[in-house]
This record gives sequence, C-alpha cells and structure tokens, in this order.
Amino acid sequence: MAGKCPDYINDLSDYLDGGVSPELCAEIEAHLGECRECRIMVDTLRQTVTLCRAGAEEPLPQALENKLKSLLRQRWEKKFSK
Repeated sequence: MAGKCPDYINDLSDYLDGGVSPELCAEIEAHLGECRECRIMVDTLRQTVTLCRAGAEEPLPQALENKLKSLLRQRWEKKFSK
C-alpha cells in the first residue's frame, strides 16, 4: 500500500456499511480508483461480509469448543494475570 492507504484502513468497514460522510466516501472511492491493493482489500472485505451474512451458524463440536476456550483462557491469563 502507498501514501494515504493507512489513513483509510480504519474506515473501510464503515465505508462498506455506508456509515462514512459523503466527503470521506468520495475520498475513499477516489483512492480506490488509483490503488490496486486497497481495491483488493475492499473487495475481500466485501466478500467476507457477504459470506458471513449468508452463512448459517454452525455449532462447534463440544471437544473443539472446550479446547478453544481453554486455549483462550490460558492466553488471557498469561497476558493479563501479572
């Protein structure tokens, strides 16, 4: 990414949801017209949102859920239990 890319990264989700000002929307769209990397990022984020909205919630197998919770708990305690 180049130049102004970092300025727009935090606003991309709001941009896709239509939650940015018209001025910022125009800036982002102008930037997307010039920046291939940001276009790819926006297209990927858009596809991710579409897939998440279309997907059905699937429960995890109990053993996997337990393992995941245990790992998260261990990392949390390691980081914050000082």
